[in-house]
Amino acid sequence: MAKTTKKKASRTASKKTTSRRAQNASVFSLKERLRALALNFRWSWDPPTQRLFASIDPQLNDALNRNPVALLEHVEAHRFERLAGDREFLGRLRDAEAGLKAYLRHKPWYVQNHTAKQKRMRVAYFCAEFAIHESFPMYSGGLGVLAGDHLKSASDLGVPLCAVGLLYRHGYYQQEIKPDGATGVAYPPYDFDKLPITDTGKTVKVKIGPRDVVAKVWLAQVGRVPLYLLDTDHPRNKNADDRAITHHLYGGDNETRIRQELLLGVGGVKALDAVGEDFTVLHLNEGHAAFAPLEVVRQHVDGDKVPLDEAVSWVKPHTVFTTHTPVPAGHDRFDVKLARKYLNPLLRKSKITAAQVLKLGSEDVKNKQAPLCMTALALRLSDHRNGVAKLHGEVSREMWQKLFDANKPEDVPIGHVTNGVHPQTWLAPEAYPLYSKHLKVDWLDATPTGDPWSKAKGIPDDELWMMRSMLRRRLVRFVRNHSQDRALRMGAGPEELARLSDMLDENALTIGFARRFATYKRAPLIFTDVKRLMQIVGDDKRPVQFVFAGKAHPKDLGGQAYLQQVVKMSQQAGFKGRVAVLENYDMQVGRMLTSGADIWLNNPLRPNEASGTSGMKPPLHGGVNLSILDGWWPEGYNGKNGYAIGGKSFKTQRKQDKYDAACIYDLLENEIVPRFYKRGKSGVPKRWVKVMRESMRSVPAKFSTHRMLGDYVADLYLPAHG
Repeated sequence: MAKTTKKKASRTASKKTTSRRAQNASVFSLKERLRALALNFRWSWDPPTQRLFASIDPQLNDALNRNPVALLEHVEAHRFERLAGDREFLGRLRDAEAGLKAYLRHKPWYVQNHTAKQKRMRVAYFCAEFAIHESFPMYSGGLGVLAGDHLKSASDLGVPLCAVGLLYRHGYYQQEIKPDGATGVAYPPYDFDKLPITDTGKTVKVKIGPRDVVAKVWLAQVGRVPLYLLDTDHPRNKNADDRAITHHLYGGDNETRIRQELLLGVGGVKALDAVGEDFTVLHLNEGHAAFAPLEVVRQHVDGDKVPLDEAVSWVKPHTVFTTHTPVPAGHDRFDVKLARKYLNPLLRKSKITAAQVLKLGSEDVKNKQAPLCMTALALRLSDHRNGVAKLHGEVSREMWQKLFDANKPEDVPIGHVTNGVHPQTWLAPEAYPLYSKHLKVDWLDATPTGDPWSKAKGIPDDELWMMRSMLRRRLVRFVRNHSQDRALRMGAGPEELARLSDMLDENALTIGFARRFATYKRAPLIFTDVKRLMQIVGDDKRPVQFVFAGKAHPKDLGGQAYLQQVVKMSQQAGFKGRVAVLENYDMQVGRMLTSGADIWLNNPLRPNEASGTSGMKPPLHGGVNLSILDGWWPEGYNGKNGYAIGGKSFKTQRKQDKYDAACIYDLLENEIVPRFYKRGKSGVPKRWVKVMRESMRSVPAKFSTHRMLGDYVADLYLPAHG
């Protein structure tokens, strides 16, 4: 009897052990499947996959900035045990896996429409920053956003492209706005094992100053596009300064900058060789990467034993250079002493001399003390050059006329490819039902010329207005929550928290302003005439409200002063509750603002805005631009799809500011506010919806990165490949 009982107990224990092993295996399999999805950044523009990860633990997902790899590391074991037996969850997982598989197997536009020779093209795209998702903070602003969207459209279209950048241990700074509006700067460290990246197992060595610096090569997979990122925070680097090269994006002084740019350019070319990427086209996105074609030139001079002029003439036709900076001071320049400090060791065993490089990068070849200008170096090492808007192309030709010894700006060989945005990255999830119903977008079969937004004219007024109102309410609630979180951190009491819970009006005309707080962008311009603005904002029957967000460079004291000025204005009695300033501007804040604002305000000093891409995003949601005719807006504005500010130029900024601000007030008082608030019996502002619809119809297709990539392929990549 005792033996029988022992046998039964043994069998029961054995079954429990077997069951536990099976459950553990099931949980392990589930986590591996989820991790495989997380390691391809396509989830960052695929709402079903985003919802899948969010459903694992919504609060934790938000707390971890929607980073799926970190989420899988932090979720409790018992939660995975439940999910492993949840048929509905497993069904959504299978759908997400099938969606990624179908995406990667689909024959995209480039494959379907190009010859065998053209399919052998391989573009190596270099940039100092990439904005893929807010959980991956390797970006500071518009340049990084453009680069990230470039990769996503290259993936969607199947353009054969790989990319190179740096992996920053502390990323760009985290912004804290202090009670008085001053900027606080924090640099939290990032655990690379908890980011959606993988170790390639490769390292490269780059001579940076007196030492060989080792850089680890990481991979971020962006759909079909591999992004290789270099990291010097490596144990084989015994010198702390060497390990710190990739600590901060745009941090440190000019010496840090030249060290980073040597790593990006020289190390980037070596990294591509290490991972087996054989590129036929080199694309430099801004001058930070100008050492890349120089490294290719050096390899030809030293390896193929050809003269410098011959090597340069071979590299130039294969190099594309995109300049983003219309402001002369915005181009990287290194004085001769600093440049020689790093060029001499780099070229010690080469047949190229530092003097030759300095000449290639000089804006005045007759002056031996002229600094090394990275833009000049990139211009001289490329045959295919472009600005990022039509107007910016004109400004760039004038700016670099002397470098090309041209008689007139029109003779300068710099064209333009106007920037765009990646639609799915910036489209609010709440807008998808309307798109599915009326525009019937085929996201899988993307093309450069596709224009589903032309069907916007068929969207009924009430449905378009319903979406706009819903997205505005979402923004207002986001601002309230965001503001309360900041207030709690500052030690606010119950009264202040209650006030913030009721700030802004879900039904009021909402104007958004979010971008890098460079001084030329003039964030405080709207406050030029405080009394007049208070009358506009304080109209109880037709209220107007503003939401601001943005960061200045940590060393840009002028930009920080502008932010402080806006914060102080938001605290004045006439503006309190109707002017909000969001802290720590990132991609998520950008998505909320560009989708939720009725009006997108842009008032730079013309022609200092190279392109600007933030204003291309609101039209995806029926948002309307109110902008200076600078950057992309001269190409986008048609007189019916938004509003143009000003038109006159003045010699002093004080006069220009006064005039431009008055134009904004006039437009608000006489056109925008009356049109927004004039409602029929249905409660729909039909005249305003007409502008909304025209904005949606005319902007998204023309200013998408799909169209932009099509232009790059036809006008720059294929000629460079050929």
